[in-house]
Amino acid sequence: MSEKEKDILNEEDLASNEQSGGNEGQAETEMKSGQSAAETPVPEKTEKETKAPAHHNAQAAGPKAAPVPPTPAPASGNKLWMGIALVLAVVLVVVLIKPPFGKGGGSETVATVNGEKITKDKLYNTLVKAGGAQTLDGIISETLVDQEASKKGIKITQEDIDKEMAFFKKNYGSEEEFKAALAQNGLTEEDFKDQMNMQVKLRKLLEPEVKVTDEDVKKYFEENKASFDTPEEVKASHILVATKEEAEEILKQLKNGADFATLAKEKSTDPGSKAKGGDLGYFGRNMMYKEFEDAAFKLKEGELSGVVKTQAGYHIIKKTGYKAAHTATLDEKKAEIKDRLIYQEIMQKAPTWLSEVKAKAKITNTLEEAQKKKEADASKQDAGKKESGK
Repeated sequence: MSEKEKDILNEEDLASNEQSGGNEGQAETEMKSGQSAAETPVPEKTEKETKAPAHHNAQAAGPKAAPVPPTPAPASGNKLWMGIALVLAVVLVVVLIKPPFGKGGGSETVATVNGEKITKDKLYNTLVKAGGAQTLDGIISETLVDQEASKKGIKITQEDIDKEMAFFKKNYGSEEEFKAALAQNGLTEEDFKDQMNMQVKLRKLLEPEVKVTDEDVKKYFEENKASFDTPEEVKASHILVATKEEAEEILKQLKNGADFATLAKEKSTDPGSKAKGGDLGYFGRNMMYKEFEDAAFKLKEGELSGVVKTQAGYHIIKKTGYKAAHTATLDEKKAEIKDRLIYQEIMQKAPTWLSEVKAKAKITNTLEEAQKKKEADASKQDAGKKESGK
């Protein structure tokens, strides 16, 4: 998500605090770091999460310094964030209003500690202090969106929900990256999907006001052309072991007809690919150790390498796929870019639109009033102290 878009959401408090996924993620090579680095949303020049053929000896190896080729989806994180913001608001709302908080009196006990009771009122008051005002503002915003959609006769169908969900996933880069970003924010796909109704309403309310021309699309494509291109990639599986002797024995078994995936599950020491039969998926240049990368790219599809030594250990590699580099064209990306620009315009219009709707609405916010009174009382006390000190 771009800084501009985060500011747009923050200004109007459409939701609760955005969490750590808003910072640029740094994808590290698991093979070299021994860590699984899920990528956070990154605008314009999104980098692929580096895949990992090995974790052995990772501490000594360190992360790879070479640049990682960009994915063909600039500004991919943008599509995720409004939905996440709404989800975060609703998560807090659920905490405040669902049982056991929605039943019984305020003196009802919700927990005990060594016989001492913690009442519903105490829990509620603590939650309000921890973010209740912002959460309530989020509820107000959502209520206004619902009311405006109802006034305009906007109806949301399952097809609308599915289309919006597909839009987020497609523009994010990959299913794995989408799920990783959700996980980083403590959300499941179901949490996210549940909020698509509100997302679609907001889109349907504001999209008629958005105008994106062919010239806008062309300009965006030219400015971000390189990020739409896809580099040459190979797909490979590997088996990683600690010694050359063990690798040679496994290679002998493979040449005698043993199943690669079965042996990978039994013998490989790479936890990242072992359970998948050694499958690493597709990867481009500068994502693996040079020795590993060179061997993988030189192989023919279906061919086995010899024993390949890297800092991680000893590998046997099997090439299972290949994708040639591709230079994207405007015609190929026109529809995708237009959807993206429409969405960005919606995000830019949302704060002003919501401010205008709020200004016309009759809203009673007791938490806000209480906070203003508290601040006014504190100001009076400070003024009194200054006056008495003269």
